[in-house]
Amino acid sequence: MMKHLSKLAQCSLCEWQCGVNRLEGERGVCRAQMPQIAYTMLSETLASYSVTMLGCNFRCMYCNAYRISQYPDAQWFYRDYVEPAVLADEAITRMTPDTDKISFTGGEPTIHLPYIEEVVQEVQEKYADIGVGIATNGFCTPKTLRRVIDISTSISFEIKAYDDNVHRMLTGAPSMPVLRNAKVLATSARGNLVSSVILTGEHLSGYSARF
Repeated sequence: MMKHLSKLAQCSLCEWQCGVNRLEGERGVCRAQMPQIAYTMLSETLASYSVTMLGCNFRCMYCNAYRISQYPDAQWFYRDYVEPAVLADEAITRMTPDTDKISFTGGEPTIHLPYIEEVVQEVQEKYADIGVGIATNGFCTPKTLRRVIDISTSISFEIKAYDDNVHRMLTGAPSMPVLRNAKVLATSARGNLVSSVILTGEHLSGYSARF
């Protein structure tokens, strides 16, 4: 069994810590089994090769990418599982001389972190200086966050709401793990690792938000 797959046999990457065996067809809150790709694209504007992953550990009431985030329940068809080495070779082949990073988004990419780590390792064996971007909702365990920090050169961190009741209403999940992880990034992340902190939903509640 490949390294990145074995770590999904008792999945505890996010704060739900479902402990399900994704390799045997069990589904936790994120509904994900094998790491699956929605699509990939080369963005010359962002100088990035972008990989969009399927599945999410939130159930946002306003999600504009629900076919991706709520896969497979949204009953849509996408690319499916791609071996890390195959995806890495594809990325390397399609990158231009101006491409400076490979980026992962979703859905929520951190629920597939072992897979992402292996893709990054494969790419960096040929391009050691390639950057790694991850866009996340922040609902991961401290251990997972540390691993995200270790492989990333830029992180886009989205806070849906500060107030716990509002956060639960919008996403179905508590806000505490997200705010805890935001504090870690704000106080201990290296250099300019955090490319953006986005507050998307607090204006709906009437609460005042500060970061």
